Amino acid sequence: MENTPAVNAEPKLLDQVAARIRVKHYSRRTEQAYLDWIKRYIFHHGKRHPKEMGAVEVEAFLSFLAVSRNVSASTQNQAKSALLFLYKEVLGIELPWLDNVTQAKVPKRLPVVLTRDEVQAVLNRLDGTMWLIASLLYGSGLRVMECLRLRVKDVDLARREILVREGKGFKDRVTMLPVSLIEPLKQHLLKVQALHNEDSNAGYGEVFMPMALDRKYPNAGSAWAWQYVFPSVKLSIDPQSNKVRRHHVDEKTVQRAVKKAVNLTGMTKLATPHTFRHSFATHLLEGGYDIRTVQELLGHSDVSTTMIYTHVLNKGGHGVSSPLDTL
Repeated sequence: MENTPAVNAEPKLLDQVAARIRVKHYSRRTEQAYLDWIKRYIFHHGKRHPKEMGAVEVEAFLSFLAVSRNVSASTQNQAKSALLFLYKEVLGIELPWLDNVTQAKVPKRLPVVLTRDEVQAVLNRLDGTMWLIASLLYGSGLRVMECLRLRVKDVDLARREILVREGKGFKDRVTMLPVSLIEPLKQHLLKVQALHNEDSNAGYGEVFMPMALDRKYPNAGSAWAWQYVFPSVKLSIDPQSNKVRRHHVDEKTVQRAVKKAVNLTGMTKLATPHTFRHSFATHLLEGGYDIRTVQELLGHSDVSTTMIYTHVLNKGGHGVSSPLDTL
């Protein structure tokens, strides 16, 4: 007699994790990172099912990452978050406090900050969309993914504001739109709208909608207001829906463009796209703006995070003279 598969077979563990992550509205990047860590955890312990393991195995894996793999503190914390999510949210198991984990060392590094002349030098070696993205990172203090995920409706040219939706920590905030970027953005959006019209005429023109809004508003994904400000040059298949859509510009494209521009300037600072955000905060504080205002523009939960940018205001050549210069 043949064995017939169970009709209501329980989904595979990783499918359960993915489904739970989507219910919690975590980003796709977080979903992929959590799935990768859970797979590495399972393989590290000889493919045992997590239900058969617990705090001891989690502690052993996290210590292995710190000692044998020499990962950074942030990487170890991400792995820890993924495993805690697995046990609490998917398996319904509360792990006791993880006391025996060998903690990865947290380096105390100051952010790389460019001078105004250095910012200008890098921007001068960018053009087109990459110039506009980098200008917004510096001029509005955006994180890279916050900029790339901007929708047309989030840019208010009349009020000179940018609404950042679901930034770090799922928080919305409003930041400034530089006056000097209003006209370039207008011209850019005209090109984006023409591209959207071409996609729509070809039977596409629909973008990914967050938090299942495509079910609540079935036609919103095709509306101009929901289109990405910085769409990709190519159409692609959405891995979740299998629909052909135009996603936003890839983060790596921006990273490569900025790295090339920095190299062309000849500077030795290890500047990245995120360096523009550091420079934005530092230059505002140098200009005399209140730290609470800068905190709000950056979207920091705690002012202590913003305080790191004050290092340039009271060190080095900004107020302290070398004893050599007094000889």
